[in-house]
Amino acid sequence: MRKLAIYHLETLLWIARLGTFRAAAERLGTTQPAISARVREIESQLGIEVFRREGRGVSLTARGRQLVRDCEPLLAGFERALMQAGDFAGATGVVRIGAGEIAAASCLPALVGRITADLPGITLELDLDLTARMLQQVLAGTRDMVFLAGPVASPGLRTVPIGEVRLVWLASPETAASGGFARPLPVWSIGAHSPIHQVLEQELAGGRAPHRSLNICNNVQTMIGIVAAGGGAALFPEIMVRGALADGRLVEVLPPPPARIRFEAAIRSNEQDPVILELFRRAGGLRID
Repeated sequence: MRKLAIYHLETLLWIARLGTFRAAAERLGTTQPAISARVREIESQLGIEVFRREGRGVSLTARGRQLVRDCEPLLAGFERALMQAGDFAGATGVVRIGAGEIAAASCLPALVGRITADLPGITLELDLDLTARMLQQVLAGTRDMVFLAGPVASPGLRTVPIGEVRLVWLASPETAASGGFARPLPVWSIGAHSPIHQVLEQELAGGRAPHRSLNICNNVQTMIGIVAAGGGAALFPEIMVRGALADGRLVEVLPPPPARIRFEAAIRSNEQDPVILELFRRAGGLRID
């Protein structure tokens, strides 16, 4: 009987994680027919049905689940031993990272620079999104590591804190000179699902910022331009507006709220891929402040 190869086990595990042959093919850089052929080889060699086809997706049979449970730590240990022996220099693959705008503009560039220098075989796919969507993506396996505004509590995640961000109420110098919040102003906020928006709503509910409208903009840089042009006031992450404060485009119009936004790097709690675990270890050394 011909023995199964490492790539057969890798294929098995990624189908189990992602739920479709197509997603596994994209993750492994091959085609869906090639994935189907590998599955047929696995089932033929073992003499069992590993996957049950369900519409466009697949699910593991009882024996398939046991096979995945037994093989996943073995494959991960084998890959980790090989990579650690070479200090991860020979690591290859595609790693999908999700980040919000704040992390992307602060700590993420340094991490990406070190990865591309130290791990030249790794290809990165970076995607900017909101915390709520990234949380679902990493749990579903469509993102390998994400940077979330938190704290985030989920039994399916393993997280490491990377710092906190202070929030500041800002407006243009002209808006401040005309009285600021002495009269109701248009207020701007980033997405409604953002922790920053939750803090802003608490501020508004407490009556600290009289406002005539609450407007949404999902891009901090665009919001800086709107507020600097006299469009109202906004509660900004301080790390994103240091330049605008330094050059006088924006000024503080209220004392900052006591609440701070905590940021975390996150992977799945059952993650076994040694490359992703190594990048998560490196992410733990980042600081966003």
